[in-house]
Amino acid sequence: MNPFKKMEPGLWLRQGRIGAVWLVIALAGWWFYPAATPLKAEAAPARPFSDPGATLAALPDIGLLGLNPERVALGKRLFHDPRLSADNSIACASCHDLGKGGADPRPVSLGVAGHPGVINSPSVYNSGFNFSQFWDGRAATLEDQVNGPIASQTEFASDWPSIMKKLGHDGDLSTAFRKAYADGLTPANVRHAIAEFERSLVTPSRFDRFLKGDGKALNETEQHGYALFRRYGCAACHQGINIGGNLYQRLGVVKDYFQGKTVKPADLGRYNVTHDPEDRYVFKVPSLRNVALTAPYFHDASAATLEEAVAVMARYQLGVELPPEDRADLVAFLKTLTGEGMGS
Repeated sequence: MNPFKKMEPGLWLRQGRIGAVWLVIALAGWWFYPAATPLKAEAAPARPFSDPGATLAALPDIGLLGLNPERVALGKRLFHDPRLSADNSIACASCHDLGKGGADPRPVSLGVAGHPGVINSPSVYNSGFNFSQFWDGRAATLEDQVNGPIASQTEFASDWPSIMKKLGHDGDLSTAFRKAYADGLTPANVRHAIAEFERSLVTPSRFDRFLKGDGKALNETEQHGYALFRRYGCAACHQGINIGGNLYQRLGVVKDYFQGKTVKPADLGRYNVTHDPEDRYVFKVPSLRNVALTAPYFHDASAATLEEAVAVMARYQLGVELPPEDRADLVAFLKTLTGEGMGS
């Protein structure tokens, strides 16, 4: 079974990802890396990394994204607007709290009438760099993603005619849409405005400064953690601009993650979209940006701490039981992915 199957053709080229050859090389490293010996620190480069094994890229300046400020402002307004839900009780921000890493600290979010969701809410920060949306990748774009919570009976439990009727009574909002869009307030423009706001949620970190050549942006422990991240093979999946979010992977590459567990529909991952038996337990690899702020971890919220999440990933994805000192340094590195000014 090819662990990287089902990727949309051309995405590597369009999003500046590494070639498939380097992925195979990186993945092969998982099977041969000696688990018992802690790795030694490597000297930090005084320039951006260029070796293919790194596979990571710094976030672009937000000014280069070509976002329309008026549409971003409308999207921000709608992102926090509970009128998108059937009973006017929740908004996008209810499950993607921008003050809490853009995610939800609860294992699952609560929808209208307090209905619990079925999967842990991922972060909305930097989501514009994901190659698909949702854990199972069922939405190709952020605009498509907006439709999901609207129709879900455990989330907004609403529909576009009902939403447009409520929003249409808001004169200020209608006027703002006419200024920002030639055809004014429409479902497509509401979706686009929300997506445009989400694309603006870019969080440059100290690690981005490090990738751009600032060798002092990370301390010695954090640089060692980055060396471990590459050499253990974490970067085979957590790669690119978002340090994840650009490919699908099986949860439990080396060891059966679901052994002894009651498998729920949400655990089936991509299978729920493709109905291909090879896609059982396959998920979009999540971005690690701001990961220190988004506990609990994984689609099932089964890891309460970042330290636990790192140990679980090493065990089930890499076949490694991490020495305590390596785990600590990996966590130190992951904390450098927090956007500067966030979580302080």
